Amino acid sequence: MKEILIKPLITEKMSADTERTNSYGFVVSLGSNKIEIKNAIEKEYNVTVTNVRTLRVDGKAKQRFTKTGVVKGRTNAYKKALVSIAEGENIDFYDNI
Repeated sequence: MKEILIKPLITEKMSADTERTNSYGFVVSLGSNKIEIKNAIEKEYNVTVTNVRTLRVDGKAKQRFTKTGVVKGRTNAYKKALVSIAEGENIDFYDNI
């Protein structure tokens, strides 16, 4: 079985969105679909998922200057999932620390 959930997105913007709309962000594997993401989150966190939105973030172009010339490359692309859960439920990311 492939790993679907890679890590939660914990940023100031996602924290504000969580308080406002009860939705959480996750970095997920590139090949996963909305149904797999929904099932994985419901199994992992014991919550009821009402909506899943996904978006793919392309890697940024990077370059550095060395003695032999310019080295060009890219950062890795990843997929983001914005998950809304049922009213009255929440996910605590810090309970295992």
